[in-house]
Amino acid sequence: MSTSPESIREDDRIVNSISRWLARHISEAELGSELEAADLEQLGPDQAEAVLELQNELGAATERAGVEMVARETMETVALG
Repeated sequence: MSTSPESIREDDRIVNSISRWLARHISEAELGSELEAADLEQLGPDQAEAVLELQNELGAATERAGVEMVARETMETVALG
């Protein structure tokens, strides 16, 4: 059974995007675009704050290792709700 994109929860979509970036399957620009498209209203306040923090790190041209740390923290916060 295939899952249509409309039926995927926003938190799952964000975790998937971050995971793909960490595995180097998508670029920073692609991750940034996917995070910008996220509907933060579907997330809890802590989850939305974590996503915004990651967006800021991506935009700050920080070294990848530093962004990876924030990405992992964001993924954990979003996944655990």
